[in-house]
Amino acid sequence: MSERTSHAAHPDLQADCGSCFGLCCVALPFSRSSDFPVNKSAGTPCGNLQEDFRCGIHERLRDKGYSGCTVFDCFGAGQKVSQVTFEGVSWREEPDSARAMYEVFPVVRQLQELLKYTAQALDLPSARPAHRDLRRAYEQIDTLTRDTAQTLLAVDVDALRGEVNPLLLRASELARAAVPGRKKNHRGANLIGAKLSGAKLRGSSMRGALLIAADLSDADLRDADLIGADMRDTNLCGADLRGALFLTQPQLNAARGDARTKVPQPLKRPSHWAA
Repeated sequence: MSERTSHAAHPDLQADCGSCFGLCCVALPFSRSSDFPVNKSAGTPCGNLQEDFRCGIHERLRDKGYSGCTVFDCFGAGQKVSQVTFEGVSWREEPDSARAMYEVFPVVRQLQELLKYTAQALDLPSARPAHRDLRRAYEQIDTLTRDTAQTLLAVDVDALRGEVNPLLLRASELARAAVPGRKKNHRGANLIGAKLSGAKLRGSSMRGALLIAADLSDADLRDADLIGADMRDTNLCGADLRGALFLTQPQLNAARGDARTKVPQPLKRPSHWAA
């Protein structure tokens, strides 16, 4: 399958922390756990957030116990809320806007994630019969993300997701139909801790599967649909993920891999993976 990235690699769908007011470090809460060393409530700036809205320990997050930060991706929501919705005026400059900004951010983050999936579907040549509807959905969501804070807070994201998901499923089915052989269906399956080393899963549906701590080392996951799959601590050492459908950077960041793991473009091999 061709790995065209013209849509999914668009700058609007990539996090640009330099154009954001540190929203993920302020708006979102986290609890002391294996992912975070302290508790933080929503709307409270993280203690590592600097005056320039940059993280003071960005290069040492895992060493400092903030591994949860390394698996988060706003898909471009941070800069869009900061520079478009609130026109470049930060919560520090205009404290009265802070609450609305914090509430809008997670909404736009979900919309940007939908945009990312839709863009990935538009990059699939085999899904061309669905491209017209996908393009219409993309334009609708993108326009919505540029609307006012009041409009965004009124968005029914679940309903919108319900409209887009059938289009993504159709794109997936069209793309995987081009893969030779019988495809396995593990949609929504509980595969926590499953022993699937070397499994032949090319073109399979892993949509929403629970793959927490599953062993997928040396597995063939080419062209597999991984949308919504929980890949926390999944062993991907030596696995082949080329052409994987709807795979995101946060999923890779949450998993374990090594130098042999084949990662599809434009995704990047996480720096914490084994050499």
